[in-house]
Amino acid sequence: MAAAPETVAVPETVAVPETVAVPETVAVAGWREAGIDAVRAVAIAGVVTGHWLVTALFVDHAGAVRVASPVAALPSVRPVTWLFQTLGLFFLAGGYAAAASAHRRARPRRPRRTRTLLVSVGLVTGVLALAMTAGALAGVPEETLGTVATLVVSPLWFLLPYLVLTAAIRPIAALVDRWGAAPLVGAGLAVVAAADLGLGVLPTTLVAAWLVPFTLGVALAGGRLAARRTGWLLLLVGAASVVALVTVARYPSSAVGVPGDGRSNLDPPSLAAVALSLAQAGAVILLLPHLRRLGVRRWVAAVNRLALPIYLWHQAAMIAVTVTVAWLAGPLPGLLREPDSAGWVAARLAWLPVFAAALLPIARSAAPPGRPAESPRTPRTPASSSSP
Repeated sequence: MAAAPETVAVPETVAVPETVAVPETVAVAGWREAGIDAVRAVAIAGVVTGHWLVTALFVDHAGAVRVASPVAALPSVRPVTWLFQTLGLFFLAGGYAAAASAHRRARPRRPRRTRTLLVSVGLVTGVLALAMTAGALAGVPEETLGTVATLVVSPLWFLLPYLVLTAAIRPIAALVDRWGAAPLVGAGLAVVAAADLGLGVLPTTLVAAWLVPFTLGVALAGGRLAARRTGWLLLLVGAASVVALVTVARYPSSAVGVPGDGRSNLDPPSLAAVALSLAQAGAVILLLPHLRRLGVRRWVAAVNRLALPIYLWHQAAMIAVTVTVAWLAGPLPGLLREPDSAGWVAARLAWLPVFAAALLPIARSAAPPGRPAESPRTPRTPASSSSP
């Protein structure tokens, strides 16, 4: 699961030439789109919470730490995973941010953004390398080290589609401006459908899948998705498609991968995952007035400022809490025990605030330097009612 970092998804303020009509969704002259800030915060919260709920560390009979998932042992919780699969929102906000930045400057600030992103990733991998070396010297089992490394590195998959899509923002924005979002959305869906039939290549499928919500974010920034009928269309078609694919076409009933299952909705992204992103985009359009009110809250601003380190370090924080508590008190419910009952889920929910408390100082310490973000406000110009 997904979503969006400060340098990845926090939209720049947008200066628009006087000759260009300014839709309500575009932030101008020092204004930020509060609704998109709220979307980004929800996306990050969903990805992080989802990972913490479906990732269980336990000690096997040989004394090595391994990963299990309550989704495998408790099939009844699988439908709930769709609520925490917010990667579509992550890329929707990313597309909006990239379009806003491209509008602001003749040359988008990709080098600085990319450099900051790569430095942050380098910090994570560097600390991981040091931890792996120290663990090996201390005699930690190889299987345990492999488990830790996999959990910390696995969120970095977003680098490929994010970098490709943001690098291509100008042609994407130009196509959306001329033809609307439908052609690119249709192309992305076609590539993913082919992959579901066994005709895809993983990198291409990954980019094509997240091109869909990214394109919708670009269209939203350009005011092309303001009509409520468009929101209802995306919401109903996307939600109905997810239900049909799961119940009729026998796609996996879980939004995330289940250990032992031969098929996943995320590896690579399936039509069901992309359909969910359509429904989420529709919900954003319909709820945008409410999201704007939410977006001016301080906690939303804080999540946006720390989005990149929160995303990169959330699994490391969970591992750190698990190891520390196990060292002090041994395995406890929800920690270092196999997730084989509803009791484990209840206990893990109780640990979430502890994980968050551990993550906050790590995220603050790892946050890239930069100017403070401006306060998000709701633009004052009337909304455009054009359709995609």
